[in-house]
Amino acid sequence: MGKLMLVDDNLVVVDLLKTLLEMEGFEIATNPQGDILKALQTEQPDLILLDVFLKDTIGRDVDGFQFLHTIRKHSDFHNTKVIMSSGMDFKIESKMRGADAFILKPYMPEDLIHLIKHVLAE
Repeated sequence: MGKLMLVDDNLVVVDLLKTLLEMEGFEIATNPQGDILKALQTEQPDLILLDVFLKDTIGRDVDGFQFLHTIRKHSDFHNTKVIMSSGMDFKIESKMRGADAFILKPYMPEDLIHLIKHVLAE
C-alpha cells in the first residue's frame, strides 16, 4: 500500500498509529531520532505524518513546520507527501507551507486512513 513515516514525540500515539496502519497494510517507519534527513534517506517513505509540535530527545521544543521546510527544500524529498497534524487548527498554515494535507487531533482512525489513502492517490 505504501510506506509511511510517523514523526511524533508522543510514543503512545506512535505505537497506536503503527498498529492501526499496519493492520491497514501500510509499512511503517516510526519516529526518527536525530537527523530527519538521514532517517528519510534510510526509510524512503511515500508519506510522512508529521506533528506540528514536537520535542527533541532532551525535551526541547521543535517546530514541525521547520522539518516540513527542510523536507521540501531537499531535492530528494520535495515531492514526498506530508500530512501535518496538531490539536490546534493549522490547516491553512500547513497548506501554505507545503503540506499536502492537515488533520486536526483528536481524529477518528478511519478519517486518518481515508486521508492517507486520498493523499497517496494524488
